[in-house]
Amino acid sequence: MTRHIEIRLEKRGVKCIAELHDDLAPKTCQAVWDCLPQGENCFTAKWARNSLYNLCPVIPGGYPGLENASIVPIPGDLMLFHFNENDLHGGGYGWAEHDVATKGDITELSVHYGRNNLLLTPDAGFHAGTVFGTVVKGLAELRAAGVDCWLGGTRGEVLSFHRA
Repeated sequence: MTRHIEIRLEKRGVKCIAELHDDLAPKTCQAVWDCLPQGENCFTAKWARNSLYNLCPVIPGGYPGLENASIVPIPGDLMLFHFNENDLHGGGYGWAEHDVATKGDITELSVHYGRNNLLLTPDAGFHAGTVFGTVVKGLAELRAAGVDCWLGGTRGEVLSFHRA
């Protein structure tokens, strides 16, 4: 049976539904499913282009490892990234100035709403993540909200993931 999750931009009132890729990323899908609901401050990708993400504590049971890896997500892809305590300390990130926890490991959950994404940062290089789902309903609304987040900012916005 196919599992679905709902992704929300709480402040903007936008919701979309994604189908999990249990066949392609079984450990990641189960780990994400087990930690839902999950919601944290929303950020827009500074270098990777058309994505929204949050930074969460490490999911229970720890990082499941890289599955269904990509550095070029397409519109609708849901991804999980794992960072250790040293990965996000580059000067270009600015996390310390914005009270984002960078002590210990951290998980990023992201949703990609547009084309031409490339997961590359000038100070760290390519960073592959696990594609664990695809938006199957509401991508156009998510795209419009993503552009609004990029142009208008994400301050006060929460990106959340829930079982559907």
